[in-house]
Amino acid sequence: MPYQSKASAIFKAGLLAGTMDILAAFIKYSLEGKKDVTVILRYIATGVLGKEAMKGGPGIALFGLALHYFIAFVFTILLFLLYEKMRLTRYHPLLIGFMYGIFTWLAMNLVILPLSHVPGGRGPINWEQAVIGSLILIACIGFPVSLLARKYYLYKK
Repeated sequence: MPYQSKASAIFKAGLLAGTMDILAAFIKYSLEGKKDVTVILRYIATGVLGKEAMKGGPGIALFGLALHYFIAFVFTILLFLLYEKMRLTRYHPLLIGFMYGIFTWLAMNLVILPLSHVPGGRGPINWEQAVIGSLILIACIGFPVSLLARKYYLYKK
């Protein structure tokens, strides 16, 4: 396997995780019978811009998408750093991915959202949605980032 830089590995993992996660959100939203997926992107934008973002147009939706990818890249970078510092390559990547998906859900829902301007970011936990959200983050961020981080560190040598 040809060597790739850490920045390249992180970029690929973050792009994959961010794309899988937003597509999962779009699919879940569509399965609920809703049509305009840009609502999700505007909702993400409310984290920074407040509830007025829900009235925004394509520019606000694009900002929400950029914010989504920024968050995905932050979580990707964090897991790559943990892999390096804690030598997680000796553990099974799916177990790490599972735990990291749960960690990501906890960080988002108990820290980031309550500190943001997202409407309802401080409300009680809906356990059904919490399980669904956790599973999405495990599958879309935890597993792919863990597998790609492990691949990078195994082949880095």
